[in-house]
Amino acid sequence: MENESTVSEFFLQGISGFPEQQQLLYGLFLCMYLVTLTGNVLIILAIGSDPHLHTPMYFFLANLSFADMGLISSTVTKMLFNVQTRCHTISYTGCLTQMYFFLMFGDLDSFLLAVMAYDRYVAICHPLHYSTIMSARVCALMLALCWVLTNIVALTHTLLMARLSFCVVGEIAHFFCDITPVLKLSCSDTHVNELMVFALGGTVLMVPFVCIVISYIHIVFAILKVRTPGGGTKAFSTCSSHLCVVCVFYGTLFSAYLCPPSVVSTEKDVAAAAMYTVVTPMLNPFIYSLRNKDMKGALKRLLCHRKFLS
Repeated sequence: MENESTVSEFFLQGISGFPEQQQLLYGLFLCMYLVTLTGNVLIILAIGSDPHLHTPMYFFLANLSFADMGLISSTVTKMLFNVQTRCHTISYTGCLTQMYFFLMFGDLDSFLLAVMAYDRYVAICHPLHYSTIMSARVCALMLALCWVLTNIVALTHTLLMARLSFCVVGEIAHFFCDITPVLKLSCSDTHVNELMVFALGGTVLMVPFVCIVISYIHIVFAILKVRTPGGGTKAFSTCSSHLCVVCVFYGTLFSAYLCPPSVVSTEKDVAAAAMYTVVTPMLNPFIYSLRNKDMKGALKRLLCHRKFLS
């Protein structure tokens, strides 16, 4: 994998091609970034400080919040820095590093959502065996597997990108180093990279999604069999927050990467990626805090405790 590239840096187009819009969007994205960090940190602190939330579902939710912070930080911070300094370059090494962390945290989000769907499936369809199936050891192994798989995928794409040659300093038509825009700048044969994007990318995207769909099919059938008045509604209410997050996450993800070529443009691609990497991580804490009574209670106790201490 000898890298023959003579390029030491790239230019990032940013969120918009117009300087006036860049400044306006800078303030918007900075606010969204700070809201995302604050919301997800509060989720993690609330789960960690409340013994009632020391369950598999909230264990994975805390890790999802961490992955969301990593996803938005890997993409937005460099864009904010470039707008503030009016320097829209990123080093070759920095570009590969950003690509690696973006892929890792993005894929980790997908795998964690699938694991959380499986957790809800076990809780509703096999409640008597829940504590045995979702033991602390099993949860730790599932989390470790998610981290290992996402790191392997991200590392594979990054190493394949590192073997390409870049003969001229080009402009990446994006606000971060995504795979496809960077591949367009290469003067090497990119067929292997494109094949791996299709094979690995499709697998990482569709396998967790299919697992989620199958889990919820079983959940729906199990709920329909409940004869207790209000029992089905109560059971499904434990899934509502997760289902909302899944819809937002995969809705923005599919719009970003599965649009037909005939409707794809640079502006639409950047907008869809912004929804996936910025808006979704920001919305997740609101969805879980507004639709989950246990989470709302834990956040209230956390904030009241902090206010009492101050």
